[in-house]
Amino acid sequence: MSKDRIVVTGMGAITPIGIGISSYWSNLLLGKSGTDYIHRFDPSQLPVKIAAEVKDFSPYDFLPKKLVRKTDIFMQFALIAAKEALTDSNIHVDSDRIGIVLGTALGGISTMASSQEQITMQGSYRLSPHTVPKMLGNIAAAQIAIAHDIQGPSLTVNTACSSGADAIGMASMLLKSGQADAVVAVGAESILTGLMAAGLSSAHALSTQNENPERASRPFDFHRDGFVMGEGGGAVVLETLDFARKREAEIKAELLGYANNTDAYHVTSPEPTGRGEISCMQRALKQAELKPSQIDYVNAHGTATKLGDQVETKSLKAVFGESLVKEIPVSSTKGATGHMMGAGGVTEIIACIKSIREGIVPPTINYEHPDPECDLDFVPNHSRKVDVKVAMSNAFGFGGQNTSLIVGKYKQ
Repeated sequence: MSKDRIVVTGMGAITPIGIGISSYWSNLLLGKSGTDYIHRFDPSQLPVKIAAEVKDFSPYDFLPKKLVRKTDIFMQFALIAAKEALTDSNIHVDSDRIGIVLGTALGGISTMASSQEQITMQGSYRLSPHTVPKMLGNIAAAQIAIAHDIQGPSLTVNTACSSGADAIGMASMLLKSGQADAVVAVGAESILTGLMAAGLSSAHALSTQNENPERASRPFDFHRDGFVMGEGGGAVVLETLDFARKREAEIKAELLGYANNTDAYHVTSPEPTGRGEISCMQRALKQAELKPSQIDYVNAHGTATKLGDQVETKSLKAVFGESLVKEIPVSSTKGATGHMMGAGGVTEIIACIKSIREGIVPPTINYEHPDPECDLDFVPNHSRKVDVKVAMSNAFGFGGQNTSLIVGKYKQ
C-alpha cells in the first residue's frame, strides 16, 4: 500500500571531495581523491600522517557565529547537510509530524580530545560551559531540530560505521509506524584527532601509505593496507509516499528495503565466512521483495582493510551467486572519500540514488592490482554508464554491525 512506501525527496552532503550534492557527485564521478596530509592536528609522532579532511571548510560560511561556538565539528557537518536536504525537499509540514534520526559513531570526540588536551597542557579545569553538550552525540539532532522547528520523534543511533545507514532504516520505521509524515535522516562524523589516529594505528586498521596520500585508500586492491580516516555529513529527507504525493514533492527515489543484524562474533573483525553480511543482504532483498538478479549496482562497504574487503567479496558471491555477481558493477566510494564512519552510510546511499537518476556509477579509485580473493567488477578508476533501476548499499561496522539498504527508481 502507498502508506507503507517510503520515498526520498531531499539530499545533502558535505564530504572530503566536495561540499554540497553537486560538488560531491561530480568529483566522485571524476575519480577525485579527498586524501591528503593531515592539517587538523600534528601527526608527526604518529605512523599515520594522512586523512580525508573536508577541504576549505569554514563553519562561519554556513552557520551563525554563536552556533559555531556551541557545536562540535561533526555537529556542524550534520547541520549543513540537513539544511541542504531540507531545502532540496522544499518540505513544509506540521512541526510535530516531522522527525529526525541521526547516526554517528564517535559523536563529539574532537571536543572530548581537545578538552582533555587543554586540561593536561594548562593544568586548569576551566572549560567552556558548552563543552559537555558539544560532546554528546544527540545534540547534533537537537541543534537541527532547533534550527528547523522539528518537534516530532528524535533519535540518535550509534552502530559504529553503519550508524548513518541505520539512521535511514530507523527513519523508515518511524514513517511506517505512523509516528511521522517525514523524517530527516542524517549521518555525521569527524574523528580526526591524535587520539583516534593513535588508537586505530595500534589496531593496524589504518593505511600507512603516507608517501602518496591520494592513492592510499585502495579498496579491494591487492596492495591495500587499511582505511583512511574521513569525515563529513550526509542527509536525506524520507517521506511516506502518500504525504509526498499530497504535497506534490519531487521524488528522487524509493527506499525498497532495509536490514540490520550482527555477526555475534568479534568486536573488530568480521566473521570469516561472512554469515552476518550474507544474512543482512538477504533480509534486505526479502523486505524489498526482490531477487538478487534485480540488483543493478552495489555500493560496497569496501574500506580497504585486508580481511574486510575479502569477507565482503565472499559474502556478495554467496548472496548473488558466483556467475551473476561478476556481472554486477560493485564499487567502493571510500577510495575517494576515505572512511567517513557514521556519515558514510548516508553519503553512499546518495551515490546510489544519483546513479539511478543519472545512469552512471562511480568508480573504485586506486584499484590497480587485482586481488585473486577479490575478483568482482569493481568499476576500476573510471565511472561507467549503467542503467541502474535498483541499487544496494552496504555498511558494516565494529561490533559485527551489518546494514544493507536498497533503493530503486520511483514508479507510480
